[in-house]
Amino acid sequence: MTNKRRVGSAVSLEMKQLMATMPQVGRVEWIGVRPGRREPLKNLQTVNASWEGLEGDRYRGKAGGPRMVTLIQQEHITTVASILKLAAIAPELLRRNIVVSGINLQALKKRRIQIGDAVLEVTGNCPPCSRMEENLGSGGYNAMRGHGGITATVIREGEIECGDTVECMAESVDS
Repeated sequence: MTNKRRVGSAVSLEMKQLMATMPQVGRVEWIGVRPGRREPLKNLQTVNASWEGLEGDRYRGKAGGPRMVTLIQQEHITTVASILKLAAIAPELLRRNIVVSGINLQALKKRRIQIGDAVLEVTGNCPPCSRMEENLGSGGYNAMRGHGGITATVIREGEIECGDTVECMAESVDS
């Protein structure tokens, strides 16, 4: 019985180490803010992230809510377009704030990430809403399931710019 416990702990420790290893560095491809409910997103080259959220976004000032910032992977946008048999999808149709490439956002749950001068804490998944049927056509909601991105809060204020790197910080929120 003792050997099984040791093996189990070793496996558990190994998994923690694997999950903590994030050598990839992503890149900000697109930034947008939603000024109001059902309003079109504004495409930006740069945005200021504060403890209240993103400047100009409708979720700014929502008392530190978990959805201050939404991020989605460019690779997932390409996948959703493929599922829907579309040549491409404009990022603003997905109603997320930041599109990144080159890093697995799902692997960043409960982690802190640095984007430009800002530090965000990943709070969870960002599931699609019914607007995806409107914006992407029939089947848009189901095509987005599992590809909706993540939500985050601002931990350190700063400017985020298209082209900035997206890096996982060493410590995790669980630590």
